[in-house]
Amino acid sequence: MGVGGTYRASRKWVNPLLDFDFREPYVAAAMATIRDVVEALGRASGVDAVVVVGRDGLPIDSRVGNGVDADNVAALLPSAIRQMAELGGAGGRGEFGTAVLEFGNGLAVVAVLNADALLIVLVRPGTNVGSLLFDLRRHRSAIAGLL
Repeated sequence: MGVGGTYRASRKWVNPLLDFDFREPYVAAAMATIRDVVEALGRASGVDAVVVVGRDGLPIDSRVGNGVDADNVAALLPSAIRQMAELGGAGGRGEFGTAVLEFGNGLAVVAVLNADALLIVLVRPGTNVGSLLFDLRRHRSAIAGLL
């Protein structure tokens, strides 16, 4: 160890608190994007579609399969969420956050991400959505921050 808390390593003086050389570019790990989140959710077992939707009814990003029409789903979602929000208000439940809707051919998990974006995940019948609901609740603000 030399004077002043530095040491000599391979012909240069290095501060022991820093483990990289300033002369070389430092690149942090790439930050996730909304596309990464949509892809990750879409790869989950039993998921047919993931669509992030603007309040205007236009898809922001999507991953769909099994004949799901992302544009049609996106166009209908904002009005459905408005109706659910009114239902929650009438029942004294407060602001709408997340809902699980059961249909004959599977479930729809819908969520408000922020004031401008909504999410819908369509899953096949018999799919356990417990971990999806947990992850949405836990990471909602982080997902919304990617928009």
